[in-house]
Amino acid sequence: MQENYKILNVSPDCTDEELKNAYETLKKQYSEDRFLEGEKGNLAAKNLTKLESAYREIVEERKEVKQENTSTSKIFEEVENAIKAGDVSKAQDLLDNCNDRNAEWHYLQSVLFYKKNWNNESLKQLEIAVNMDPKNSKYSDALNKLKEKMNKSEKKFHTGYNANAQEPRQDNGTTDRQMGGGSCDCCSFCATWCCMDMLCNMCCR
Repeated sequence: MQENYKILNVSPDCTDEELKNAYETLKKQYSEDRFLEGEKGNLAAKNLTKLESAYREIVEERKEVKQENTSTSKIFEEVENAIKAGDVSKAQDLLDNCNDRNAEWHYLQSVLFYKKNWNNESLKQLEIAVNMDPKNSKYSDALNKLKEKMNKSEKKFHTGYNANAQEPRQDNGTTDRQMGGGSCDCCSFCATWCCMDMLCNMCCR
């Protein structure tokens, strides 16, 4: 297909209007030159045939791409609607059946993984989407927010783990003190009672 664009002297990323203008310009030139005598006329006739074929193939290819993009856009719209409705299973089925796995596909897959609480998988899909379309702020913003949330969750987990690790020591210490306090109070009571009994006996004598 690159060769067809060279025949029309345009780049593959040219607009449809630029493509049409290039085609009409060359067609006019070759149509006039084909009536020249000798090799020039023969070359112009051959170039005109190549031009017609190249232009037709490019137009047909672009038409198919537009149809595929339109179909893919509809699928993505259905996926978004399914996600909003909370039907994750339907959204996943739609994505699985989509052949055009572009940046938007990976972004939506990331959303579905996030809905399933699969944060690591969601992060990977977002990274792919950003690599495929670095200028898309929706993808990059989502990636930054997810990373920030995962970092906060990790810090919270470690903080909670340390706090929980200290709790048994605190509880045991408190329990030990309570148990020890009870034992000491009992001993103190017994000792006091013995002293009082001895004093009474001494007084009675």
